Amino acid sequence: MRKNRNKLIFIAIAVALGLYFLYPTYQDYQMMNSMKGLRGEDSLQFVEQHEDDIREYRARRIKLGLDLQGGMRVVLEVNVVKLLEDLAKNKDDVYAQIIQGVRDEAKRSEESAVILLRRKFEERKIRLSRYYGNLRDTDDEITAFLEDESKKAIDRAMEIVRNRVDQYGVSEPSIQKLGGSRIIVELPGVSKEAEVRQLLQGTALLEFKLLKDADVTYKVMEAIDKALVAAGVGDTLTADIARADTDTAAIPTPEGELSPEEFAEKHPFFAIALVDPQRSPGEALVAEENKEKIRRILEREDIKRLIPQDMRFQWSAKPRVVSEGRKYYTLYPVRAGAELTGGVIVNARATIDPNYNQPIVTMEMNSEGSREWARITGANINKRIAIVLDNAVFSAPVVRNKITGGNSQIEGMENLDEARLLEIVLKAGALPAPVDIVEQRSVGPSLGEDSIRSGLLSSGLATLLTLIFMILYYRTGGGVADLALVFCLLFLLAILAGFHGTLTLPGIAGIILTLAVAVDANVLIYERIREELGTGKTLRAAIDAGYEKAFSAIFDSNLTTFITGVILYQFGTGPVQGFALTLMIGIAASMFSAIFITRVIFEILTEKYGPAISFG
Repeated sequence: MRKNRNKLIFIAIAVALGLYFLYPTYQDYQMMNSMKGLRGEDSLQFVEQHEDDIREYRARRIKLGLDLQGGMRVVLEVNVVKLLEDLAKNKDDVYAQIIQGVRDEAKRSEESAVILLRRKFEERKIRLSRYYGNLRDTDDEITAFLEDESKKAIDRAMEIVRNRVDQYGVSEPSIQKLGGSRIIVELPGVSKEAEVRQLLQGTALLEFKLLKDADVTYKVMEAIDKALVAAGVGDTLTADIARADTDTAAIPTPEGELSPEEFAEKHPFFAIALVDPQRSPGEALVAEENKEKIRRILEREDIKRLIPQDMRFQWSAKPRVVSEGRKYYTLYPVRAGAELTGGVIVNARATIDPNYNQPIVTMEMNSEGSREWARITGANINKRIAIVLDNAVFSAPVVRNKITGGNSQIEGMENLDEARLLEIVLKAGALPAPVDIVEQRSVGPSLGEDSIRSGLLSSGLATLLTLIFMILYYRTGGGVADLALVFCLLFLLAILAGFHGTLTLPGIAGIILTLAVAVDANVLIYERIREELGTGKTLRAAIDAGYEKAFSAIFDSNLTTFITGVILYQFGTGPVQGFALTLMIGIAASMFSAIFITRVIFEILTEKYGPAISFG
């Protein structure tokens, strides 16, 4: 026992970590069961009381794929051919024939539309500069320009789709690029197909809105704060803060120093919407976990009556401040009406200011926009204008002076990546090219529940039959193998939860296959042990020889299977990736449990029981 002490400690730590990572999944399951029996006000009250716990458990649980929890999977394709057509100049009948040929061939070819376009031009011995760029540009230069515009168009489409999905309020959405022109969007829990089509294919709305004066905004926030106190909201918030592990330092106020609980009771709005009256009284910082609380407060009918008709509160698109690992969103007070829309923008570019070595974005408007922009900026010097895309604020720069000629420069970005994001937003008054839905699948929640039930039943039945067979055939060795199987399943699910993996229906199939692989490893070991016992070796010597001689075969077979899983995960999509992910994790877990853990158990058993151990 003593010589295995370190190994036992290692195994105990691994098991403890596994249970730690699976605990949020268990708690989330318990929360959902508790909510199923509640209706109406009771359900809303339960959510408000346990909002932080629900969010935490939901973020750390094993995520379920659409086939298990229901929702929609949509594959979008950006029409790059239409983008190339829009970028062309001096279009004539010859160009119309070329672009039609590209459009037809793009339906059957995997090559990019830009490569197909260049090939069509070369076949007709026509230079690309006849319709693109300048006459002096070479075909290589124009091809590089068109490739870059195509990539930017897809990035812009992804940003617009991501922003719309976030505004729609879908929890745990998945948005990823597939190939050169497709975007996969997975929306758990969504079933309204018409709304999703409009959401993903509609025109984006880019607006420039002035921020409200700071003194007016602060008075509105004070009125909201007092109304919440009168409605007794402070009592609920105080209980939430008392339960949370928050800073206990006193908060200075005109009423004297207050504890966090006292401050929340007397100022429930300012307790979660952080405002600095001296520096930025016109906007508030809200921690990510409190964003939903503020949204519910602003939707209350008694609060809506306190907000002027020409004023709106809108969120920043991304967290603007990160403090001690916490993300904060900015709540901007903007005028209800837009001063200008994005239709007037003809170009935007992220670059580095050569004078100050800081990231900037240059913006160019058409003649109509230039006139309006000069009027707006001239009348609002030293005020801030919010750049709003689909009701989310991406930036709120200060107007330094009157801007004429339609060329503007936006400063204040932290890095070039943020500047590029703003470039994408400014160009996104509408989707950069038509987006077609090439595939759409819906899974109802009842079908998802049936899938879970069927998957659990098949997994449980397969595991039970395997356990019974191993005990009947290998006796003591079978019992140890069964214990290793339980450990293998624990580690597999824990790794899925710890690395935020997604469990799908094919993933359950991968788990079943993993259990078979784990048992197969023990079968190889036990058969070698039986052979060694047949030659007259002692039990201890036979076990050592069995593990040593079977290891190479087990390692080789698992390695080749793991490589296959890597290839499937790298080149597969959707269900194939779900299967490959659980297969790879399962192989690693089975190697640890079937070889390492069982070896330790047998070393302990041989010390205590000796010849009583049987391998059938």
